[in-house]
Amino acid sequence: MPSSTISALNGPTGFVGEAQNKFNQPTTVRAALLALGIVYGDLGTSPLYTLQTIVHIVGDQFTPEAALGSLSLIVWSLIVTISVKYCLFVMRADNHGEGGILALMTMTGARWAGQGRWLVIMGLFGAALIYGDGIITPAISVLSAVEGLNVATSIFKPYTMPIAVLILIGLFAIQSRGTGTVGKAFGPVMFVWFATIALLGMVGIVHHPQVLEAFNPVHGVRFLSTHGFLGFAVLGGVFLALTGGEALYADMGHIGRNPIRMAWFCFVLPALFLNYAGQIAHFIDSPDLEANPFFKLAPDWSIYPLVGLATLATIIASQAIITGSFSMTRQAMQLGWFPGVRISQTSAEEYGQIYVPFVNWTMMVFTIALTVGFGSSDRLAGAYGTAVSTTMVLTTALLYRVMRDRWHWPVYQAGAVTVVLLAVDLAFFSANLLKISEGGWIPLTFGALVFIIMTTWHYGVEAVHRRNAARSQQPGKFFEYLRSENVVRVPGTAVFLSRLGKSIPPVIVNYVKQVRSLQATVIALTVSFEDVPRIRSKDRVRVDELEDGFWHVTVHFGFVEIPDLPAVLTLAKKDGVPVLDEASYFIERYDPISRKHRSYLSRWRVALFSFMSRTSAHAIDRFKIPSVALTELGRRIAL
Repeated sequence: MPSSTISALNGPTGFVGEAQNKFNQPTTVRAALLALGIVYGDLGTSPLYTLQTIVHIVGDQFTPEAALGSLSLIVWSLIVTISVKYCLFVMRADNHGEGGILALMTMTGARWAGQGRWLVIMGLFGAALIYGDGIITPAISVLSAVEGLNVATSIFKPYTMPIAVLILIGLFAIQSRGTGTVGKAFGPVMFVWFATIALLGMVGIVHHPQVLEAFNPVHGVRFLSTHGFLGFAVLGGVFLALTGGEALYADMGHIGRNPIRMAWFCFVLPALFLNYAGQIAHFIDSPDLEANPFFKLAPDWSIYPLVGLATLATIIASQAIITGSFSMTRQAMQLGWFPGVRISQTSAEEYGQIYVPFVNWTMMVFTIALTVGFGSSDRLAGAYGTAVSTTMVLTTALLYRVMRDRWHWPVYQAGAVTVVLLAVDLAFFSANLLKISEGGWIPLTFGALVFIIMTTWHYGVEAVHRRNAARSQQPGKFFEYLRSENVVRVPGTAVFLSRLGKSIPPVIVNYVKQVRSLQATVIALTVSFEDVPRIRSKDRVRVDELEDGFWHVTVHFGFVEIPDLPAVLTLAKKDGVPVLDEASYFIERYDPISRKHRSYLSRWRVALFSFMSRTSAHAIDRFKIPSVALTELGRRIAL
């Protein structure tokens, strides 16, 4: 692509500029309320199981002093990791308004085939681990909410897991309908939730106000220093209070950083502080190692309404991770790191509301399996946190490169910030490694499998591209062949999809040799996905006329856009390209096979790529090409 085109695409104008302007708009109460519903579901429901997990880890040694120390660790972890790291630093690293670890990876400028390959590996593995987190978050959240029924009566105890499974099945089943209508209620429901947990916390604090001493970090340091290995293990439980923090950055493109920050500092953080402090205060007054500290805060008459509200909040938390997985899949697919899958737009007004059936049903199967396999939230807590803590470490490492290369911070400044943040991240990461034998290996393994799929797909696509480039022809030689062989030009318009730009792709060369004719109007169409979220209208289409009746058209999309080729190609009319209403589309579908003398590992990767290539979404699904106008040309290609 010419450099002039690249600079135009990366400029914050047009679509990108509109996104940036929206991103920097002043914060309103409505936007902050929207942030409550979309961003803070996971963080907001952490009080349901965080202290319960810590109590189970410490056991009989959970004295009032240990309780204050644990509360101090939670308070300062929220301040350092969420308030400082994410709100002040990470959320500053926006890619034209978009966030998420893949967007952060692209900001480093690293390429798989060039320098900084390790940065790409970190970004991809961090993204893959979010899928691992995504299969656990709905299970532990819904289980912990339903288990609140056990505080009021033991009648429901045998049925808490089946009830949770039914709720989860219903949650995944409604994804195809979209979240637009339900989403409007997310903000108000979460507002009621945070107000409720803050009120419950204040009631607990009134009975034992001494817990406010936990705001002194000395209590947390003392707990860690006096409890040795047990104090270190408790960090794995403390980290549960931070899960969902990555959503602040991942969902930034939907809302903007300012509403997310305002909601956090003005409402979410105070509510979480009050609730955690209230739980500790109630425990000190009435120690109970078996009961859930969260539900013990509530009076008996309020248990059932509170369980209902908690269930709604956990459904919202689960919805956020599910839709986040949909968005990340789209980004990875557009950037060439994931096989083509069918994506449905569920709202004509809200671009971010999409549905990815393959991801939805895969997540449901694994989530239900975890719910049934572990059976309770306290057992599932052992598997929770390993994936998220790893992603947070990788985010900090990528952030350092952005500080140096994009923000142009000096080494000492970027290094000082990174060392502090990385020290906290590594402490939690190390503590979560203790959970591997308790189930922590599950999200790590799931993430590793997704990582292998991503890298194998990219490896295969690049290999196919190199093979096609080697078999392509220069325009002059191809047109001379047409004339020398007297190839018949028949009426009609043919659109050949190809990744090659300056040369004639093999799909056209092979078509001419086999059919011995060619349409009067031929368009070699290249779809290019850029490293920016959106492309402005006037930079969407680039047209080059190679010869009379033969055109090369390049259509540009951002990595969060869903391509609609027939609609976009109408823009090419102004540059003289004929009307494409009656065009026939041609695309090659490859059957990759492994070349002889390859190693076993290489043959295995080619076999995996071949399977993904055969089962990936057709061009009809990805580019909205009319099925009656599409012809697929099969070709076996040795890699």
